[in-house]
Amino acid sequence: MLTIGFSPCPNDTFIFHGLVHGLIGPACPSFAEPLLADVETLNVWAMEQARLDVTKISFHALGHVLDDYVLLRSGGALGRGCGPLLVARQPMAGRDLAGKKIAIPGRYTTAAMLLKLFSRADYEMVPMSFETIMPCVARGEVDCGVIIHESRFTFQQHGLVCLQDLGAWWETETGHPIPLGGIVARRSLGRELIRQIESCISKSVQLAFADAGKSRSYIKRYAQELDDQVIASHIGLYVNDFSQELGKAGIAAVGEFLARGRDAAILPASQREVVIC
Repeated sequence: MLTIGFSPCPNDTFIFHGLVHGLIGPACPSFAEPLLADVETLNVWAMEQARLDVTKISFHALGHVLDDYVLLRSGGALGRGCGPLLVARQPMAGRDLAGKKIAIPGRYTTAAMLLKLFSRADYEMVPMSFETIMPCVARGEVDCGVIIHESRFTFQQHGLVCLQDLGAWWETETGHPIPLGGIVARRSLGRELIRQIESCISKSVQLAFADAGKSRSYIKRYAQELDDQVIASHIGLYVNDFSQELGKAGIAAVGEFLARGRDAAILPASQREVVIC
């Protein structure tokens, strides 16, 4: 059986419901019980142990694991208007970050790399679990925070203001949609099996869209925010056509993200193919 891991966030549980509940059919490879963990834990597992056969990771982490993993064309989170937000208690200039303590949802998240690309000021990055960032900013334990996932819809409830939409900055800077996270598979699985896995995840996305209600209880079992409207907004923002198939536009966006990371010495150089041909 293949091992698999993804996050407990609604976009991932929505995407993978069909796959993990055996709804794809006999053409789908056998998977063990999935491991659900926050994306930074998945990043570290992939980078330090290559622990799982198939796993969700941040595109920042992807730049570090290309010797072991290849990106799948299905199951990922890319899009427009869905990037991380830089928030604080009070308005300030978005790039005026020198000397600030900024909470991030993990060192190898796309959010952390976007912050580095956006501002090269001398600030301190403070990694923590994404769900703790808004309360920490609100209590004044850090000056700012980069928030992801459901937090995008609830930060104002914590009395916070948005200093910069980092995804919007990326879109303006590059013209590409923002690549947030993708699904990778071990290169050692071989092209035929990797293609099969890609196809099954794509079918799982199709099934999720065809009957969204079927996955509701599975999604709510793991969601941080249980409000139905928040969950629906989350899925609507992060699951789209790119989740079913990256396509040329998605692959180009990932390529640009990795190239900028290498140019900024955030990512190591690599000649490995990102997706299988």
